[in-house]
Amino acid sequence: MNLIYNAAEAMPTGGRIDIDTKNVYLDTSKNGYEFIPEGEYVLLSVFDEGVGISGKDLQQIFDPFFTKKRVKRSGSGLGTTIIWSTIKDHNGYIDVSSTEGAGTRFDLYLPATREETDKKSKQVVLEDYLGNENILVVDDVKEQREIAVRMLRKLGYKVKSVPSGEGAIEYLKVQPADLIILDMVMHPGIDGLETYRRIISRHPEQKAIIASGYSESERVKALQKMGGGGYVRKPFTMEQIGCAVRRELDRKTLTHRNSSEIQLRDFISE
Repeated sequence: MNLIYNAAEAMPTGGRIDIDTKNVYLDTSKNGYEFIPEGEYVLLSVFDEGVGISGKDLQQIFDPFFTKKRVKRSGSGLGTTIIWSTIKDHNGYIDVSSTEGAGTRFDLYLPATREETDKKSKQVVLEDYLGNENILVVDDVKEQREIAVRMLRKLGYKVKSVPSGEGAIEYLKVQPADLIILDMVMHPGIDGLETYRRIISRHPEQKAIIASGYSESERVKALQKMGGGGYVRKPFTMEQIGCAVRRELDRKTLTHRNSSEIQLRDFISE
């Protein structure tokens, strides 16, 4: 989604976006944007006819909060960071080439396997994670909020969203939520850890799960130590977010409250 969205925004006067997938075998290593060792891969390529990226900017495009988008255009500067993190989570590699005025090409190399999937693994069915509780989505990126809201509403939940940790705190002063879904990195403003810390000072039984485009960090672990629930990596599927939500909602409130109070004291003392 981020690749295609960026490609579209790089063509303000229109143009063509090509998406290509194929199996490839590199019999020798490749020195592209990064070193790619020889081996079997599934290759996903996205290329556009846009304005292109300068050589200087190309070296920074995966850095958090780096963006060249104009004011009033969308963009948090995290889209390409999420792309990079997702590919690295799958032990993959990225090659990027661009010519100013002619377009940009992203080649994503994902390691392939000839092993078969485990056909005996339990299949989760939709009924396993339906619900009707009240959920608050907290995310600074509009598109991410809209995706989460649409998914959860399809599962039967009553969903509201806010664009910041400060907004979540104000919302919960007047409107309860059975569960909050917290983004960890929000810019500008307080992050997910600080948001949850302030929320449980007023609502010690508040349940939450963490959704982030980054790998699990010490701040994620600290939030969970304070009583936060599961961690879901963006981009997530409906099944992933649905199961995480249902699991946390079904957790006994009494156990959550006692655990939160003890672990919050431990975290503060540290």
